Amino acid sequence: MTPQTIRVACSNCNLRELCMPMGLSESDIGRLDDLVATRRKIKRGAALFSNGDRFNALYAIRTGFFKTCVATADGRDQVTGFQMAGEIIGLDGIVADRHSCDAVALEDAEVCVMPYDRIEELSREVPALQSHVHKIMSREIVREHGVMLLLGSMRAEERLAAFLLNLVQRLHARGFSQSELVLRMTREEIGSYLGLKLETVSRTFSKFAEEGIVEVKQRHVRILDTEALRAIVNAPACA
Repeated sequence: MTPQTIRVACSNCNLRELCMPMGLSESDIGRLDDLVATRRKIKRGAALFSNGDRFNALYAIRTGFFKTCVATADGRDQVTGFQMAGEIIGLDGIVADRHSCDAVALEDAEVCVMPYDRIEELSREVPALQSHVHKIMSREIVREHGVMLLLGSMRAEERLAAFLLNLVQRLHARGFSQSELVLRMTREEIGSYLGLKLETVSRTFSKFAEEGIVEVKQRHVRILDTEALRAIVNAPACA
């Protein structure tokens, strides 16, 4: 890939504001373009990286959808997150120089590969980049706390409502509808992430549909009453 095509990939990318620092000078933007060593296409069902792989890069998702998961002691896959275009993936590898989870494409995807040693080098020259990487790490910590809250104290309806609201909010930031989405993950994968059985996820979707909160057609979900979903999440706990 020539430097010019990399420049087109970054400077003019419509996802730039989601995965690159804001308010940079033209010269700094030009230097950040050089972060992208290459792009990789990942087929649906294939792993971008696996648990135990040596860590050497972060990945900006250009197109597609991923799940991260870890194998439990009894051999099951526990889904730990879902990532979409404009988000950075691979932060788990920084601590021990090896990845601690699998990142699997839920549909055909493309990522921009950003070698981590190059990120560290440029961070010293472009302070906004260092700040941006810290913000991304902080966002991951906040997300993990949110998941712990979901799994620790919420009923099934609250978990699924919070999941749908979060998903549609992230998609809306990428220019998609505020009320319609296509679920790239299976009901089983949603259940794994939310700590719910498959039957519970299906039953809760049906309950939401019966109450006129959502309309569900296979993987297509239309949110009919956003306020009702918010009310479910914010419902006071029973004494």
